[in-house]
Amino acid sequence: MLRRQAARESSARTYARALPIVPVRARGLTIEGADGRRYLDCLSGAGALALGHNHPVVLEAVRAVLDSGAPLHALDLATPVKDAFVTELFHTLPPGLADHARVQFCGPAGTDAVEAALKLVRTATGRTGILSFTGAYHGMTAAAQDASGHATDVRATRLPYPYDYRCPFGTGGETGAELAARWTEYLLDDPRSGVPTPAAMILEPVQGEGGVIPAPDPWLRRMRQITADRSIPLIADEIQTGVGRTGAFWAVEHSGITPDVMVLSKAIGGSLPLAVVVYRDDLDAWEPGAHAGTFRGNQLAMVAGTATLAYVRRHRLADHAAALGTRMLTQLRTLADRFPCIGDVRGRGLMIGLEVVDPEREAAETTHRPVPRAPRPAAPGLAAAIRRECLRRGLIVELGGRHASVVRLLPPLTITDEQASAVLDRLADAVEAVARGTADRPGRPNP
Repeated sequence: MLRRQAARESSARTYARALPIVPVRARGLTIEGADGRRYLDCLSGAGALALGHNHPVVLEAVRAVLDSGAPLHALDLATPVKDAFVTELFHTLPPGLADHARVQFCGPAGTDAVEAALKLVRTATGRTGILSFTGAYHGMTAAAQDASGHATDVRATRLPYPYDYRCPFGTGGETGAELAARWTEYLLDDPRSGVPTPAAMILEPVQGEGGVIPAPDPWLRRMRQITADRSIPLIADEIQTGVGRTGAFWAVEHSGITPDVMVLSKAIGGSLPLAVVVYRDDLDAWEPGAHAGTFRGNQLAMVAGTATLAYVRRHRLADHAAALGTRMLTQLRTLADRFPCIGDVRGRGLMIGLEVVDPEREAAETTHRPVPRAPRPAAPGLAAAIRRECLRRGLIVELGGRHASVVRLLPPLTITDEQASAVLDRLADAVEAVARGTADRPGRPNP
């Protein structure tokens, strides 16, 4: 199957290159491959599986709709399934938004929600420019890619995102975040900055693909104030951070801000494709048919999403993610103390990253911060080796960050303390193998 996949599928495939497995069964945290091996899955569908694989509450909800004779495709017509989903979604939203919100169903991927949100704010404001941030990832379609950190031909103004370990101002901490905020204000208020008043600012409360970089809460509050004072809609991309992932139901809740627009996907579909835009009702400038999509009425995704949202809310899984994530980060920082190839450990809730660096190269020179905190050069080769060694030990992780040098953990919110210990043990063993030079070379067979 792997040979046929390589021969027949696009060269654009990604995960299949680094994870040469064929999943045939899955439950919770565990995947079983066609070769009979079992893996602990800390990728979780790139964060889409809040409850893990095949959670009983999701399966039961989907089976109930299948057995009921309800339509599985309904365009944007009102259905009991959609009504229940929207009601549950609004139960979870920040109060300042839920009280005056509209919801737009769009194409089923997160990038579709970003496209719809950018189109909405441009329609509502009559402006075209977008403020976005270095390191951002908002999707792979045209406008979403314009707002992402790897774009080349854009209509977006790129702003510095607070990145403590590799601070663009060489300071880190509160000072670095303050300088980033001041730069944003300067560009907006200087009539000769070349940045006219934009249609919106879009940001991730925690940059995921950018390397698991949590935005400081005071900085987020500053961005909210800057945009509110200038009548610039603020779009929060909660596609990966939402539904309890960071230790709050929505990551913006850590800072207490209320965005004007939220783009949601991944976990809100309960493992099935679903994406929506939620926004303040005074931005609802759409004409009928101004934004549509054939598969915006995915009934199975909505019922799976309703079950997932309700389960996370009722069982307080965000609190579980916060507590367990804190313990995992504490243990991982002891790992960083042991192995200099781990330059930084960071995250929020069960969204965790380890930045892998070259321990044999000198840290970047700086006169603004203590030398022990100065960042060493990224080591994508070592990060790839750690991912490979994790897979050999039955642990699935993924890479992210500027140079694909951040090992990322996105376990399901249902992970237990015992399972978390197993994950950390396997990861530590993989890091030690790479750091000690005892890891297998690429191409050697797994035991």
